[in-house]
Amino acid sequence: MAKENESDIEAAIEEMLKGDTSEADKVKRKPRVKSQEDDVFDLDNPGTSPLDDVDGPEGDDATVESHVTVDSAELEQLRAERDEYKDKFVRALADAENSRKRSDRDRREAENYGGSKLSRDMLPVFDNLKRAVGSISDEQREANAALIEGIELTLRELLSVFQKHGIKMIAPEVGDKFDPNVHEAMFEAPVPGTKAGEIIQVTGEGFMLHDRLLRAAKVGVSSTPKG
Repeated sequence: MAKENESDIEAAIEEMLKGDTSEADKVKRKPRVKSQEDDVFDLDNPGTSPLDDVDGPEGDDATVESHVTVDSAELEQLRAERDEYKDKFVRALADAENSRKRSDRDRREAENYGGSKLSRDMLPVFDNLKRAVGSISDEQREANAALIEGIELTLRELLSVFQKHGIKMIAPEVGDKFDPNVHEAMFEAPVPGTKAGEIIQVTGEGFMLHDRLLRAAKVGVSSTPKG
């Protein structure tokens, strides 16, 4: 009876050994999970390495060379754009400077010559006043001293206003050399004792507005031939 029990126990143990596994065997047969370290170097296959997939020195040089080529092209483009903007800036600066100079010139001309038309229209007033003063006789001066003094004062005041605004009188004298730039020859006549081109008579004063001629002085010129 005891032997039969022992046989049953041994059969049960063998059955358990065939159908079940121990925890130690499960750990041994458990598949190994690939870790991050395995990517660096495989202990099971030391002949291969992930580094083998990386390009060698030749591949690195080709990559760097391509980047350098691209960077050089971009640099040349940037330089071209820089030169273009610099040229535009210089041109704009030159235009602004020219505009400023033109504005200054126009302003000066407006200040100096803006009243040229009015000044020219005032010249006949001077001529009339001067003729009036020149035609006064001694008897009239004694009889109307106050009136004549007022006329002369008006003439002097007019000349003062002319000078204040840059209007200068051109008053040539007999014997001066004729200058076609500021003189107007009203007639020519041969006069003994004179030279050709000399002023022999002044019939009207001229005027300058700063450096511009308002009216030329009216003169007579000698035409005496040489010798």
